[in-house]
Amino acid sequence: MDHPNQPTSQLDRRRFLSASAAALAGSAILPHLSSPLLCACEPKNVPFRISLAEWSLHRTLRSQKISNLDFPQVAKEEFGIDAIEYVNQFFKKEVDDPKYMKELKQRCVDHGVQSLLIMVDGEGKLGAPNDKKRAQAVENHRRWLRAAKELGCHSIRVNAGSSGSYEEQAKLAADGLAKLSELAAEHKLNVIVENHGGLSSNGEWLAQVIKSVGMENCGTLPDFGNFRVSNNDWYDRYKGVTELMPYAKAVSAKSHIFDKQGNETQTDYFKMMKIVLDAGYHGFVGIEYEGSELDEYAGVKATKKLLERCQTKFAT
Repeated sequence: MDHPNQPTSQLDRRRFLSASAAALAGSAILPHLSSPLLCACEPKNVPFRISLAEWSLHRTLRSQKISNLDFPQVAKEEFGIDAIEYVNQFFKKEVDDPKYMKELKQRCVDHGVQSLLIMVDGEGKLGAPNDKKRAQAVENHRRWLRAAKELGCHSIRVNAGSSGSYEEQAKLAADGLAKLSELAAEHKLNVIVENHGGLSSNGEWLAQVIKSVGMENCGTLPDFGNFRVSNNDWYDRYKGVTELMPYAKAVSAKSHIFDKQGNETQTDYFKMMKIVLDAGYHGFVGIEYEGSELDEYAGVKATKKLLERCQTKFAT
């Protein structure tokens, strides 16, 4: 016999888990809403906060000039940023080592840095047409949920890779995301999808997928620049971000090249940030510098300076 307060179908179960996670996690699971962290660390009129995505330093990390363990200290001391977003490839082996994870968490504490999310790649296609491969991809993400929980993150960022027709991929991706979101809800975590190539870079398609999943803890991470669907097929970035923002639980400020005035040449940051704020989002906006004209440290600083100009402009 079903318990009167328990869900009676798979969809009901998803909704139940999602609602329970949202109620328990509060501002952690919905970082775009007003929260004590936002109010305590910044003046009340700051429209959003700035975080740092680890990918901004991927060349420095790969050259072993710094390690993943150094990331919290570098963010705070080099850039004055106290919120970070990890990339799983930089501690893929170490994530299963309890001592390593304890040390990483302690370094965040020591430097007063908050862990926001882990960007997860290379763990299989959540929208794989093969049922077993799709299930395995969900299972492969389980350890990153554990890591995110241990570090105090609110989300893991995943990809919605699939194959087949437009409609088939939407159905498959929604299935994989829903199953992973069920696991995440048990940990009071979000599963958020970035526009990251293929149909996920089609804002309308990805918004449809998230809506189809229908779980509060399954959302998006709109990236300002990742709107290349295939070859020369580019989706309009402003339209795409507008479509993804209703489901956003994090935002990625992609940057490449800056002009002499300090503006990013491929994205109008003021136009983009107006879209973000008009959607009611006031959480963290993560710097993700991918350029080559400036070195990584200078690129992060240039992006931060531009975002700070946006903060000033939109503060009133």
